[in-house]
Amino acid sequence: MISLTRINDRPLILNCDLIQYIEQDHDTVVTLYGGDKLRVRETPQEIVARVLAYRRQIPVAPPPPRAALAEASRG
Repeated sequence: MISLTRINDRPLILNCDLIQYIEQDHDTVVTLYGGDKLRVRETPQEIVARVLAYRRQIPVAPPPPRAALAEASRG
């Protein structure tokens, strides 16, 4: 989830997994999967930086041990 600001200065929290693409016109337009569009004050670069910072906070599970992979492929 990332914090953004609507054009009318109202803050919003957005699930960044819903972003399909971001366009820069006079305003920044965030298009979500499903077709909804949000006009926000942040630049596309700021949004991308926030998404990357958010995703860096999510822990990634370590890969399974090689022995478990070999056993699974035999089973």
